[in-house]
Amino acid sequence: MGIFRKITGAIYYCALSLGCIGNSETTAYVEVNGQRLLYAMRGPEDGKPVVLLHGNGGSHKSMETQAKQLARKGYRVYSPDSRGQGANPPLEEYHYADMAEDAWAFINELKLNKPAVYGWSDGGILVLMLEMAHPGTIGLGAISGANLFPDCGEGFEEFKAWILEQGTPLALMMLDEPDINPADLRSISCPVLVTVGDKDLISIEHTHLISDNIPNSELVVVKNATHSSFIKKNPRMGALLIDFFKRNGY
Repeated sequence: MGIFRKITGAIYYCALSLGCIGNSETTAYVEVNGQRLLYAMRGPEDGKPVVLLHGNGGSHKSMETQAKQLARKGYRVYSPDSRGQGANPPLEEYHYADMAEDAWAFINELKLNKPAVYGWSDGGILVLMLEMAHPGTIGLGAISGANLFPDCGEGFEEFKAWILEQGTPLALMMLDEPDINPADLRSISCPVLVTVGDKDLISIEHTHLISDNIPNSELVVVKNATHSSFIKKNPRMGALLIDFFKRNGY
């Protein structure tokens, strides 16, 4: 991997509400790479930064449970809507490389210094691609249900049928992307928590391929869990993140 289309961006920030008291949510806009993205914030302004990246077709609400858990522990949580998703207008074409560059630009425009970044599903792909393209950006990484290439488990053919039925540009992207060489993951030097449900669409074998190629990684297979059940409105993943952050001095 490692070669991304260069997409430049200028900062544009517009706060929709002022301050962040306790665990309340505020939203704002930032412009990166020609995309005006909405994002949400929670937690004390002086808390250590954590960025949450949602999955395909999701939004900043997708991991609201984890955002609240982290904010209660004193972290400053940033949850952007990816380009063409959530509150952002849909696009005619999508690529993971573009969204990974958006995530990198988002971190830089907000001047977040080596934040912890957690991504679920597509968001996990973005965590990997971001750090491969821009080494040293992330202080700690965490992913759930991420894949390196489309054929990532026994259920892919069934999932492929669903993609074709949807027929949207965002869904169709998943037929050909991502295309990550496992060996390229070896360039990621920050600690990475790799998680997957034992009943996930992404196979445990495929997830091992990811963790085995990241030098400083640990793998957690979550029991009795599907692709989303231990994350969506569920505190299990938030507890894993908090433990991982604390064990790494964050």
